[in-house]
Amino acid sequence: MQAKVILLVAAGGACGAVARYVISEWITSDFPWGTLTVNILGSFLLGVLIAFGASSDHVTPEVLLFVGTGALGAFTTMSTFSIEVIELLDSQKYFPAVSYALSNFICCPLMAFVGWRFIPLLFN
Repeated sequence: MQAKVILLVAAGGACGAVARYVISEWITSDFPWGTLTVNILGSFLLGVLIAFGASSDHVTPEVLLFVGTGALGAFTTMSTFSIEVIELLDSQKYFPAVSYALSNFICCPLMAFVGWRFIPLLFN
């Protein structure tokens, strides 16, 4: 593997992780709104990026590595989501746990689809 690839993913990952941390700290409550927000937003942005990457010469493989794999990969988080569901269940907050899990499982793919299929239509 090339050092350039590793550096692109690492630099993007650092940016994404910091952005996730800032948003999660900014949006605080008993419900994990911060993680839900970054997962939905990150899914949407990755959908947009992939759509433009497939239909444009403006999205280079380096941009896909930095933004897609690095930044958005670190921005969204399945591991934090999993722990937050377990914490809600452990606190016997069953409705919030189920609604949080379903929100992630429904909204994230939906927003990726919207970003992938509909946003590029605005630019044609």
